[in-house]
Amino acid sequence: MDITDIRIRKINLDSKMKAIVSVTFDNSLVVHDIKVIEGNDKLFVAMPSRKTPEGEYKDIAHPINSDMRDSLENSILEKYQTALLDEAQPLS
Repeated sequence: MDITDIRIRKINLDSKMKAIVSVTFDNSLVVHDIKVIEGNDKLFVAMPSRKTPEGEYKDIAHPINSDMRDSLENSILEKYQTALLDEAQPLS
């Protein structure tokens, strides 16, 4: 399954949640509400989740193996860094 598009929908530098992301796979399936979050020592990606009646958060969609998780996280974080650079560029 190939990642065919990544869209950084919202950037918020004043919060631990840095961005909201949508990822398209094989030009056929999109997953919305993936979050870029600032951890203690690095950024990480949190998959979309919902709160259970017990107060726990459960992922709605997520990679089921480490290779896909690494590929997805690396692709999202690269796109996020590019979006930050683009946002910092002055208008000409």
